[in-house]
Amino acid sequence: MKLADNKATLSFSNGSPSVELPVYHGTMGPDVVDIRKLYAQTGMFTYDPGFLSTAATQSAITYIDGDKGELLYRGYPIEQLATQCDYLDVCHLLLKGELPNAKESADFHKLVTNHTMVNEQMQFFMRGFRRDAHPMAILTGLVGGLSAFYHDSTDINNPEHREIAAIRLIAKMPTLVSMAYKYKVGQPYMYPQNNLSYAGNFMRMMFGTPCEDYVVSPVLEKALDRIFILHADHEQNASTSTVRLCASSGTNPFAAIAAGVACLWGPAHGGANEACLNMLEDIQKMGGVAKVGEFMSQVKDKSSGVKLMGFGHRVYKNYDPRAKLMQETCNEVLAELGLENDPLFKLAKALEKIALEDDYFVQRKLYPNVDFYSGIVQRAIGIPVNLFTGIFALARTVGWIAQLNEMIGDPEYKIGRPRQLFTGATARDVKPLAQR
Repeated sequence: MKLADNKATLSFSNGSPSVELPVYHGTMGPDVVDIRKLYAQTGMFTYDPGFLSTAATQSAITYIDGDKGELLYRGYPIEQLATQCDYLDVCHLLLKGELPNAKESADFHKLVTNHTMVNEQMQFFMRGFRRDAHPMAILTGLVGGLSAFYHDSTDINNPEHREIAAIRLIAKMPTLVSMAYKYKVGQPYMYPQNNLSYAGNFMRMMFGTPCEDYVVSPVLEKALDRIFILHADHEQNASTSTVRLCASSGTNPFAAIAAGVACLWGPAHGGANEACLNMLEDIQKMGGVAKVGEFMSQVKDKSSGVKLMGFGHRVYKNYDPRAKLMQETCNEVLAELGLENDPLFKLAKALEKIALEDDYFVQRKLYPNVDFYSGIVQRAIGIPVNLFTGIFALARTVGWIAQLNEMIGDPEYKIGRPRQLFTGATARDVKPLAQR
């Protein structure tokens, strides 16, 4: 970051002396006011619930312009990456800062492919979970459990350990997610197959059985790979901030990523596409397409408590750039599987049409977001709704690792310690029990 020409002056109405604060430029985006010495100079903290106006770090990985609807990974527009690269090339970009050349790409693909198996004892660990456990509960345990098996890559301050842990996590996440699914449905686990692509291998581990060969559909393989790319990173969101905060204590990379998985489980974050499909199924029970107008009227009525899931975004004040790409993929997948007339998908299209044309939603820029379309695509592929967030975690793992590595390598990083505005009781004495 670069020191700006101007400074910010903080003045007080009670006559306290003014304070000058440095201002820094990034390469893009808003300038930042440096408040690190504010407490030392004034005895005051800033107050910013949800960190809506606070930059907790400097980062060179992902840039979002919510007003323009722009998303860049290391400077590359998401639209170009999603149409010209595969997921593992994007992983290379996020981890190392540059897209790989042909040799680097081949080497990186081979390295990840050769680490997709997990320790056989993980199967016994799985048996401790109930069969009806939520896949995210299982996945949180499995990812954290990796640190019990791979002691040679748990020192977060050792660059070599972090590099080994990164490859292991990226390679093994598809295996762990598919194991959680197979365990739930009572089918045998499928071992990885090294001649398949990252997405193709995951599909085979999910839907293949030992009874017959599983043939990967190129259209569905491409769709899943695109879902992975679109969810690979998204700047300083809740789960990424969780990973950074957790890792700032010096914990091992597997534990930090497990914390990210746990945070992602929340319906307001990674669970949004699951919530979206649940909403569609609720409308279907009400009467389907014929009830869409009635449902949208309830959404407009603030007193109804009915929420429209899968539309709008906290950061994007314009159309989510990932949604446009996912919409194309959605149409391709439905056509490939002959599901254009599936009742739930017809309902989704009706909902989309109203949201894109109705003034109420257009004026508020409540456009369909990536969760709306990715949920539809995953359901069409055959992924159960309660595993949607697991797919998200699989894709986001590389972003979490890249952010973690960047933080550890930042000479200014410190263990995270947010402050508070205390509103509780002032100091008081404990009374004897009989007097309370």
